[in-house]
Parts: sequence; structure tokens; C-alpha cells
Amino acid sequence: MAPAAQQEDLANPVHAPEPPDFDEQIYLRLNPDVLLAVAAGKFGSGLEHYERFGRAEGRPITDLGTLPRGRVVPTAKSRDTAELAEAPVGVLDAIRISPAGGIYVVGWVNDSLDRLDSVDLHFQGWSVCLDAAAMARVRRPDAEPASGNGTPHAYGFWGFLYAAQRLTAGACNVVLRLKSGAELTLSPHAEMAEDQDLRNIALGQLAQAPYLGNAYFAAAAAVDGELGDQLLDFNRMLTRRAVNAPYVERFGPRRENYKASIIVCLYGKPEYLFLQQAMFSRHPAMRDYEFIYVSNSPEMAETLLREARRCALIYGLSVTLVLFSGNAGFGAANNVAAQYAASSRLIIMNPDVFPYDQDWAVKHEAVLEGMPEAQTRLFGVPLYYDDGSLMHAGMYFEADAMPSLTPGRRPETSILRVEHYGKGAPPETARFLRPRPVPAVTGAFISVARDWFEQLDGFTEDYIFGHYEDADLCLKSLEAGCAAWLHDVRLWHLEGKGSIRTPVHEGGSAVNRWLFTKTWGELVCAELLGPVPEHPALRAAAEEALA
Repeated sequence: MAPAAQQEDLANPVHAPEPPDFDEQIYLRLNPDVLLAVAAGKFGSGLEHYERFGRAEGRPITDLGTLPRGRVVPTAKSRDTAELAEAPVGVLDAIRISPAGGIYVVGWVNDSLDRLDSVDLHFQGWSVCLDAAAMARVRRPDAEPASGNGTPHAYGFWGFLYAAQRLTAGACNVVLRLKSGAELTLSPHAEMAEDQDLRNIALGQLAQAPYLGNAYFAAAAAVDGELGDQLLDFNRMLTRRAVNAPYVERFGPRRENYKASIIVCLYGKPEYLFLQQAMFSRHPAMRDYEFIYVSNSPEMAETLLREARRCALIYGLSVTLVLFSGNAGFGAANNVAAQYAASSRLIIMNPDVFPYDQDWAVKHEAVLEGMPEAQTRLFGVPLYYDDGSLMHAGMYFEADAMPSLTPGRRPETSILRVEHYGKGAPPETARFLRPRPVPAVTGAFISVARDWFEQLDGFTEDYIFGHYEDADLCLKSLEAGCAAWLHDVRLWHLEGKGSIRTPVHEGGSAVNRWLFTKTWGELVCAELLGPVPEHPALRAAAEEALA
């Protein structure tokens, strides 16, 4: 039993002191919505409302008497009882739960005058509160006519959370809570979705949802913060799962060591394995190279095994096939494939890249043997479109101003993008073909010393599917003291033809562009913007090459 003094304290709980000029009756009269809330039992008194919300909202607490002239004074809005008691209008369209703990919600609410604060989900055995500030806001044309609001407003919302634990779905009580405390309670049914399917649903929503303003910028802005971090965490889990215990089989002749290991990541189009083998096998020097094909499409496994076997018999090149159980993304796939390489030189290559010069392998060897080590640790080459024009001669960075129309967010931010030197130029434009340091090179062809690749920890695996890993690797190299270079070893590149691209991948690209900006924005904006960047390492390397 508590001591007598403590019992006395419990019997007479201490309340926070009232503001010296607070009057309960005047406060309720000046704030009729609070009067109704107190009458409904939502608050014990007007003072309780004031301490919890009213003080921060700037609610009036004293009788204004005669209003000052020519000046607006904030007071509670004068509305009738029926309107004040009415709950917000909204709909929860869908809730999806995945076995690994992914949670996806989508719906809309009329919060044009009273902003959405949270979406609370209550299941049997667990509950979660999704912060509205971490959700994406989108247009909902189906809700706009019913709103009665003539100004543009994003009524729609969707959110994603990775709980990293097994959750149950089924019957659910949902509370859409507004900033004022007004609530809308709904009872939807949550459905289960496979983990990879839920990732696709969220990324597809990110890419395809209607936005206010520029759709791509709005999608990138939507993930700026907690939503982007949650999607990245969920994707990391799926990547780790996909690369766990890959199936590996080797075909054709084997050697202890090769001059280089060509690593090709396949997705959606198995026919490029056979086509690439046919094109590269035409030069005898290719017997000194091995191919490692790594597949992010488990449904292609049977076809790839058959095609690799045929290629080994027909073309006689060394082929290793690495098969995953799911889509691990470009970065993780290449990192795993590199572990099976039997050489000290890695060539990262897209499946739609083919020899422009038939003796490209000889020229590649000449670069390695004739150039200083600092110029060959990591380099790219000129790539050409199928019409003969230049597609790639190195990459540089630009920043786009990204205005935001979403209340509560920064009015304008910058987001990075990559550009290609010489894109569309005539094939023999000398200034693009000369050896030189560049801020970055494309992942369609990267030649990198294996020990340097490993020192950089390979490709960053945080990026979803594929986009910006190549630029990220080059900036890691630059930060470690070695700029990427471009050397004149020419190849064709049928850009975008070697894989299947869907809205899901566009959603992944939006997340990746945000992540790349978050990671490298400060460095790039300070010293690497534009085709003639001021980074000291690039200047020093260029001056050394010209000396």
C-alpha cells in the first residue's frame, strides 16, 4: 500500500496551471467547435483542448470586446452544429500486406482545409500509425467534383512501410486522422501480396499516379524522406534474398586465367545471350576472354541453360551462367558475378553491346599495356547508335530545379541527372574520342581492374533494379583518388533494346535519382556540374594527359 502522503497525492492529482488570463466559458464561446468536442466527450474541458492544441493553434482565450479596426483577428470559424460534427470525407481504396512485413495503403481524403495527420491501421494483434507527412500526395480526379473546392489539391495519398516482421492481414479498422483531431473510421479488408509483387505495386504507383505539376519531379519529391527510405529498406531485403545461393553452371572450355572477364546482366530477353556470343566470337582474340551471364529473370532459366549449351558447342567461348531466384538489380547481380571471374580485369557490359571494331579486344589490351595505371583502373569507351551516330563518350552531371506544389515541403530543391558527352554527334568527332578523364562512364561498358573494383566494394546495391549505379561507382572511384577515363575502343550499343522496361522500372529510377542526389548532391553541385567540371582530380588528370 502506498504511504499516506502518496495516497493524498493520488487523490488530488496536480494539474498544469491555467494561463493567467484563461476563462473556460469565454474560450468555449469563442471556439464553438471546441464546445461541441467537449460536449461529445472528446475533451474533458476547454482548458484540456487549449493545452493540447489551442495554444499551438493560436486560439483566442479572452473576450475580444470591440474588434480593432483594419486588422484581422483570428477566431474560431462560425459554422453550424451539423457541419462541425461531420467527419471528413474519404476512402481507403486498398491495403496490401506482404509476408516479410511490407505495408501499402492507398486512398483519398478531403483535407483541403484541415490537413491529413495520420492513417492508423488496427488489426487483430497489431496496429501501426502511418505519418501523413511521409506519404505521397497525388491527384484524385474522381474525388475532386465532390470536394466543392475550386483550387487544385492533391486529395489522394499512398504510403509504404517496411515493418520487417511477419504480419497478419484480413479485417482492419482504419482511422484517417486530421490535424484538428477530426477522424474518419473505416473498415476495409486488407489483402496479402507477395513481397516482390508489393514492391512492384508501390513502384508502379509512384510512376503512374497523377500528380499536381511535373509528374517526374513530383514522383522524386514524394520519396524525399521516409517513404524513399522505407522502399530502399524493403528492396535491400529482396536483393539479399535473390542473390542467396545462386545456381551456377559453366559451359565451353575452361582456363585458370583469362585476360578479362566480360560480365553481362540479363533481364527479360534471353535471346541476347546467343546474339552476343555470335557477334563476339568472330575474332580469335576472344578465346582469351570469358563471359559470365547473370540473370535477374528466373523465368528465363531453362531457356538460358539451353542457349548457353548451344553457344558453347557452336562458338567455343567460355560461358558461365549465374541464375537468381528473383530480380536482384543491376548492382548486386554484377557484384555476385564478379566473384566467379577467373581474371584480374572485369568488363561490365550490357547485353545489347556489340563490336564496332572487330579487333576491339586487341585495342582493349593495347590500352591496358600502353597507358599509365591511373588511366586504366576504371574506364569506358565510345558507344554508337545503330544509325552510326555517337551515343556515349563519357558522362557529366546537371542539376534540375524541382519546384514542389505539396504544402509543408521545401518550395524548391535540386535533383541531379546524367548527360552523355557527344550524344548524337557524327561518329568521327575527334574531341569526343580522344583519351581523357571524365566524371563518369556508362554501365553499358566499364572496364575496371578487379582489385580496384573490390577496393570500392563494387557497385552500391541500394539502387532499385538499375539506374545510377554506374555513376555512383565512378564517383566512389573519384573520391578514392582515381578518375574514370574514356579510351577509344569502339562498340555498338542498341540503347534500351537489351531488356524490358515497364512503369515499375520508371518508379525505381525515380527512387534511384533521389538516392543518387542524396548521396552525391553536395559533391556534384560544388565541383562536378556541367560538361567542364572544376573538380581538382579531374583537372589534374587532364593536365597530366596533355603534358
